[in-house]
Amino acid sequence: MAKKMLPAAANELLSALLHTGTTAPGRPPRAARSSPSVVHRCAPPAARLAGAGTTLVVDVDGALLLPRRSLFFAYFMLVALEAGSFLRGLALLLLYPAIALLGALGGRDLAVRAMAAVAFCGLRVGTFRAGRAVLPRWLLEDVAAEALEAARRAGDPARLVWASAMPRVMVEPFLREYLQVPAVPAVAAREMKMVWGFYTGLMEYREATSSSVLRKNAAAGGGDDDVVGFSAGGSMAEFLRSPLASICKELYVASPEEQSKWRRLPRRDYPNPLVFHDGRLAFLPTPLGAVAMFMWLPLGAVLSVARLAVAMALPYRYATALLAATGQSWRLRGALPPDSRGASGQLYACNHRTLIDPVYVSIALDRQVRAVSYSLSRVSDMLSPIGRTVHLARDRARDGAAMARLLGRGDSVVVCPEGTTCREPYLLRFSPLFAELGGERGVVPVALAVENSMFYGTTASGWKGVDPFYYLSNPRMCYTVEFLGRVDTAAVGEGKAASTDVANRVQRLIAAALGYECTMLTRKDKYLMLVGNDGAAAATAASKVAPAGMHVRPVRALTGRPCT
Repeated sequence: MAKKMLPAAANELLSALLHTGTTAPGRPPRAARSSPSVVHRCAPPAARLAGAGTTLVVDVDGALLLPRRSLFFAYFMLVALEAGSFLRGLALLLLYPAIALLGALGGRDLAVRAMAAVAFCGLRVGTFRAGRAVLPRWLLEDVAAEALEAARRAGDPARLVWASAMPRVMVEPFLREYLQVPAVPAVAAREMKMVWGFYTGLMEYREATSSSVLRKNAAAGGGDDDVVGFSAGGSMAEFLRSPLASICKELYVASPEEQSKWRRLPRRDYPNPLVFHDGRLAFLPTPLGAVAMFMWLPLGAVLSVARLAVAMALPYRYATALLAATGQSWRLRGALPPDSRGASGQLYACNHRTLIDPVYVSIALDRQVRAVSYSLSRVSDMLSPIGRTVHLARDRARDGAAMARLLGRGDSVVVCPEGTTCREPYLLRFSPLFAELGGERGVVPVALAVENSMFYGTTASGWKGVDPFYYLSNPRMCYTVEFLGRVDTAAVGEGKAASTDVANRVQRLIAAALGYECTMLTRKDKYLMLVGNDGAAAATAASKVAPAGMHVRPVRALTGRPCT
């Protein structure tokens, strides 16, 4: 029991950062050390961390993340744009020269406080999800494999403390849900002040809600005060000026030369796979990147309208050539399926990347198709170049009858069995309903891949009516369409095979063609994580609240299981 408890040293360290002057109950106050002993080497060795009472403090900004100039600006710009608006992001960009000068004269802390004030001031606390839904996608890309391995040498996770100059709401969800930080709140970061449910933009050192529990654990766990810090040469000066320096006995510092040899953590080594994320930006908004985006926005808005007009007014053979000249292209991989304009129609099952997936299936086939969808905004429905979408009601009997009528009329029907989009190289669970409707002609799987350069054309929390315009405003984008071999579904209708088996087979075929991984995650899992509800339009206020500790279920544990 005591092994899982946070030692007294870690409690004192958190108290020093969150509330200067606080000491653990039952322990007399001690004189603060002037500064730790600095050891210049790559990372603390395993032998140094082997002690039962040794706590490792990892500087997230300086050691865990790869060195990149203007790193803080990019993360705060993501908050300003994704949780705020383009106007807020423009304000942060215009103020960046002054903020950079302030940081050069007064230190990194002043610059962080200034950027936090611009990015957070006025945001509603209850709807802020950028730290959980947007930032992890970019933070994971900046994690250094060597630094994460050094953090794992701490052994007992309860003796590992993550320290960051960024606000807690920006870094804690990433550390807890993707780096598997234990339940004990061992994340030392400042809080954003709140007034009447809104962020003020000011940061403060404040005790965490569960600090009393930490003190009890520390008192029960005992242990010495052997605290070791891990930072980097570029941020060592900032670390030494922080309250953490008075707690650490030793500070291991990685030099800039050593950090330059560190490698980015490969996707396959993520402690918890990144499957879902939200936000409109498909690039990290560094200062130069943000300038390029704001310069492109007016042209992109005009171009999106022009591209849409061309797609709706001209036949496919002319429209695609003209659109390709503007940067909107597509490619066909492999061969087209045999012509299936028979009396019984043909069913196409594809993975879901954006809401215009059926449009590119129609372009590749060079004929009209009927798309079926559970939810689609009225704007997107009216702007569809292939006609109105057939809306499903999430009622198995009614939806099956509606799709059967379309197939009976001889229509080519495109369905996305995932039920929602996924940006990463994973496939969500396929609903087996489509496998029951293929009939004698079976189902043609379609593998779709999409490339975006600036904006994502999907959103979980934003206004879905502008999704087509975001996609069409990209400077460059490309769809890849691949028709796979027809899958026989006659055995399902005869009762000789389960529809779930056929659905799983189609999922595996598409995943193999794209190089993706199959999962059993669903639309509900996505919306619970990114938005806090189950994705249903009729969700009640009570059902819209996600559990506080909810996280994405590990993909590897959900691979290969049958559909339900």
